[in-house]
Amino acid sequence: MSGGRVVADRYELATVIGQGGMGQVWTAYDRRLDRRVAVKLVRPDRVAGGRDSADELHRRFVRECRVTAQVDHPGLVTVHDAGGDHDDLYLVMQYVEGSDLADHLAGHGPYPWPWAVAVAAQLCAVLSAVHAVPIVHRDLKPRNVMVRPDGTVTVLDLGVASVLDTDATRLTHTGAPIGSPAYMAPEQAMGGAVGPYTDLYALGVVLYELLSGDVPFAGSTALGVLHRHLYEQPRPVRLVRPEIPAPLEALVLRLLAKDPQDRPASAQEVYEELAPLLPARGVPAGGVTAVGGPAGPLDPTRPFLRPHAPWPDRPPAPGPVSAAVPVPGPVPAPGPVPAFVPATPSTPPAGPGPLPAAAPPAYRAPAPHTPPPAAVPPPARPDVAAAVDDVKRLLGEGRITQAVDILGSILPAAAAQHGERSPVVRILRKQYAATLMADGQYRRALPELRRLVEDRAGETGPADTQVLQFRHDAAQCLEQLGEAGAALAEYRALLPYYENAYGPVTADPGRALDIRHRIGQLLLAIGDHTAGRAQFQALLYDAERAYGPHHPLPTDVRRRLSHQRHLRGG
Repeated sequence: MSGGRVVADRYELATVIGQGGMGQVWTAYDRRLDRRVAVKLVRPDRVAGGRDSADELHRRFVRECRVTAQVDHPGLVTVHDAGGDHDDLYLVMQYVEGSDLADHLAGHGPYPWPWAVAVAAQLCAVLSAVHAVPIVHRDLKPRNVMVRPDGTVTVLDLGVASVLDTDATRLTHTGAPIGSPAYMAPEQAMGGAVGPYTDLYALGVVLYELLSGDVPFAGSTALGVLHRHLYEQPRPVRLVRPEIPAPLEALVLRLLAKDPQDRPASAQEVYEELAPLLPARGVPAGGVTAVGGPAGPLDPTRPFLRPHAPWPDRPPAPGPVSAAVPVPGPVPAPGPVPAFVPATPSTPPAGPGPLPAAAPPAYRAPAPHTPPPAAVPPPARPDVAAAVDDVKRLLGEGRITQAVDILGSILPAAAAQHGERSPVVRILRKQYAATLMADGQYRRALPELRRLVEDRAGETGPADTQVLQFRHDAAQCLEQLGEAGAALAEYRALLPYYENAYGPVTADPGRALDIRHRIGQLLLAIGDHTAGRAQFQALLYDAERAYGPHHPLPTDVRRRLSHQRHLRGG
């Protein structure tokens, strides 16, 4: 199928290279920069059951693509552009050579186990970087992973799934779920909150498939597959492939645990367990790999055997003879773990504190004049008012990331100029936290919100409406960070304030129902299905009394309860 259509007056579509229920992926030509790209087109009328307006969906789509573009990792496809064109949303990405993992597995499957370990280790590196942002992929599967000619793997569709699959278990009019049931974690299948643990479950499914040649849970219907994810145990892979190391099988079974708390704590932990099983380095090009086959294109063990080696079947780059001629023999290794970026995930910082990052440059207003060359100008005094004006302008233009940088740089100067507890600083800090949340930077927003809670509650008391709003925002950050237990505890602590338990001043029945809805989702996420169902059942009664039976909230709760009954009944 060939194109001819030009998207956004810039990207000339060429050939369809992928197609699904929500859209297509095309090879395309970027007229402005004279390069080949991949363009994903999404039909809004096929997304989220039409619940959101086209404008709202477009806003969320662009926001997720913006957050995704902030993650810099060689195992992720680069996002170039995103937006809307007529009836379609479009995402422009780097064109990746190679084969998707599903096709590659079909030609080589089941994988030799060192191949499977090599792929999983590279995926751990990607997930470790992604979860530190934090972003949850939500749809990790072989079709969303490319194996490049040099053996490295590249993950596609990061962040987009959170827009296209806001509720992975929603059924279309044909009865088919939106999402990929074969790779769906139990908490995702039950409609609960998702987190990094959800991606680790999907990683376990992918690893199981690479080792055995098939997914652990299959069935003739989507509901049947989801039911097996919830209530059946996977068949141990060593029953069909005894040569697989016992530690590898044990890791796969831990990744596939029904309860998220029984899975490994992080992608870093998974990598540490895979590292001793990775292929040994030092095999020359053209030699025999650790899996007994020739070293060549599309071998996922190659990055571990010859890190940073030239791509196979390509001539060396021109240059001095000493640099162009490869040194024969094994590549010397300084240690047991190969020094290849996709194989070594960085350890995310412990706890909910902000990620370490270089401080943004201090904001300075433009100088009114240039001093004489001989004069040594004093340090420019930050102009807080000018910074606030710039932030307003940037937010109005949708340039949230730049607004975040300015707010982060001006806060220390404003505190020094006006005092930490001054109204100016508090307004700036409140705006900073809100902008970080709007930009999806929940890990950085959380400590700002906690500081706002502490300062405000010390003066007005815990029942102050602004204190409760800050705490609610903090709970949302915890939920987005995948810290389901902490978010659940915070929502439960907030609920009495909105249910009139502390007097009529803070009572807010609408907010109380919303919090109860989130509590139900989080109960499912931590594996407490009985309590989650009971929560939704009680919520349904009260929501119908408050809003009527056709309001979106009771409608959603009824759908969740009905879906869970289907899953329990098979």
